[in-house]
Amino acid sequence: MSTPNVTVTEIVLPGKVEPSGLRVRQRELPPPGRGQALVRVEATGVSFAEQQMRRGKYYDQPPFPFVPGYDLVGEVVAVGSGVDAALRGRRVAALTKTGGWRSHVLLDAADLVPVPDGLDPAEAETLVVNGITAWQMLHRVAGTRRGATILVHGANGGVGSTLVQLARAAGIAVIGTASARNADAVRALGAQWVDYRGDVPAQVRALAPNGVDAVFDHVGGPGIVDSFRLLAPGGTLVSYGTAATRDVEGDSRLPVLKLLARLQLWNAVPNKRRAHFFNLWAGKRDAAAFRARIAEDLGQVFDLAVAGSLRGQVAARLPLTEVAEAVRLAESGTVVGKVVLEP
Repeated sequence: MSTPNVTVTEIVLPGKVEPSGLRVRQRELPPPGRGQALVRVEATGVSFAEQQMRRGKYYDQPPFPFVPGYDLVGEVVAVGSGVDAALRGRRVAALTKTGGWRSHVLLDAADLVPVPDGLDPAEAETLVVNGITAWQMLHRVAGTRRGATILVHGANGGVGSTLVQLARAAGIAVIGTASARNADAVRALGAQWVDYRGDVPAQVRALAPNGVDAVFDHVGGPGIVDSFRLLAPGGTLVSYGTAATRDVEGDSRLPVLKLLARLQLWNAVPNKRRAHFFNLWAGKRDAAAFRARIAEDLGQVFDLAVAGSLRGQVAARLPLTEVAEAVRLAESGTVVGKVVLEP
């Protein structure tokens, strides 16, 4: 018997708009085709990528209009030909980049990662893009080892709070920047708190006089120089964003290109330090290897969550149709973790 069409509720970003300009739309979704699975979305989230996309500032976002949504967790309700029927009824996670802000999605079954039983869908959702990003930066890029000390900017954020927990689980000491209102939350994660509104280099030097072994910086802008200077000999800077230029008008590519040029210059000069720009989507042209890497790393993250060593930081849960409020809250800078939409 064929699978009937489903009516999907989705959120459309029509252009550079305020959160109130996001549109709720319904349309028919066809049954899954060959190699596809139909997933009923249980949780998707508001990440920094969507905040940039709303401003037309994400480096390679699609043309307007489109449906945002970088990742999701949901239940497989139907599969197409060539897909194991046992996948139906399974809870899965997916990295989508766009298209996750829907009640139902059609995805390639090969892109789905099983979510262990017992994990709350919203908590699991906060660990998808945040967990993969944090895991790969810490273990694949920086290669930070037990006994090291690292600096995490924005330790109260989605990636930052996950990174702190992963580091602590690996026996790595963490210094984390955040506002004073989030100091207790950062300390509760196991980091030493530093006020980002103060003299960050002086505060970090007081805690790590010889420098830190790695810095994870999503801010970019002029502060990236301080991040590099705070490295101990042999240390690694991992840059993964340009939040400092989020509200700056102009070509969205320019801040990234300037940052890349600066990192390349530092790497070209003998200074016993390394600088990297982390791109989650690097290597995607080799689809099989990319999928295997995502599945392996997200599996490690989920295993730590099941063991109790890592907890998804859910800042708030809102219905999908209240996306405008969710975006405003995520952009307020007042929350710890990630704002989750529950269709």
